[in-house]
Amino acid sequence: MTEIKHGKVLVFDSGMGGLTVAREIQARAPALHVDYAADSGFFPYGDKSDEALRARLPEIAARLVEAARPDVFVIACNTASTLALNEVRAVLNIPVVGTVPAIKPAAALTRTGVIGLLATPGTVRRAYTAKLIEDFASEIRVILHGSVELVRMAEEIASGQAVAMEAFRAAQAPLFEADGGAEIDTIVLACTHFPLIRGELAATVPHAVNFVDSGEAIARQTLRVLPESSAASAPGGHVWLSSAPEQQARLVEVCHRFGFDMVHEVTG
Repeated sequence: MTEIKHGKVLVFDSGMGGLTVAREIQARAPALHVDYAADSGFFPYGDKSDEALRARLPEIAARLVEAARPDVFVIACNTASTLALNEVRAVLNIPVVGTVPAIKPAAALTRTGVIGLLATPGTVRRAYTAKLIEDFASEIRVILHGSVELVRMAEEIASGQAVAMEAFRAAQAPLFEADGGAEIDTIVLACTHFPLIRGELAATVPHAVNFVDSGEAIARQTLRVLPESSAASAPGGHVWLSSAPEQQARLVEVCHRFGFDMVHEVTG
């Protein structure tokens, strides 16, 4: 279902994973001006310390919003959202939409009572993630696995590189090898990079499962908080990087594939 909405949205991630969220927003509201931003100078977030990210995220968010002038800022990153969503909101004067693991819908979908959660190590260890499990999945079993390697594999696939299918099988094997893993029937893709490799993951699970991500929910919430006064504007297509574009050839190429052709560097 599409909606007639106007205004400017800036979708943000550390790398290219948030492009999957930008695509969901564009599909739901084609008239929106959607731009993209990647903190390429600090990628990947999944292996950074909590302290480093708490210091980094409000500062980079403020710089990007100053440059792109959006009506809504979307943090299309589970790692960033589960750690510093409130800190980012505190420095911006526009609506901020975060991304959290789709534990609630997964808990409603499971029939075996066992779900898996694939994320970055940072998201796996967050108190925010534990609270989501407590609030929405306390009656079922949740098996968690964090992988930075899957993020890198997703970026390689998105840029057209070959990755052996055995690598995908090995990357998610810890979910199924854990106690109770044979009963998993639903997996939460708790990193926006992972929908880029949904097909590869589905092809290498030991038995059929449902994959759930947050893309549609983020798109709905973005349109919900978009100010009514947002002006009509031309289609978007800008991409903002926190490092020199010539150093990010693969990221720039994938952004182009998603329709983000005008590349800018944010400095400061």
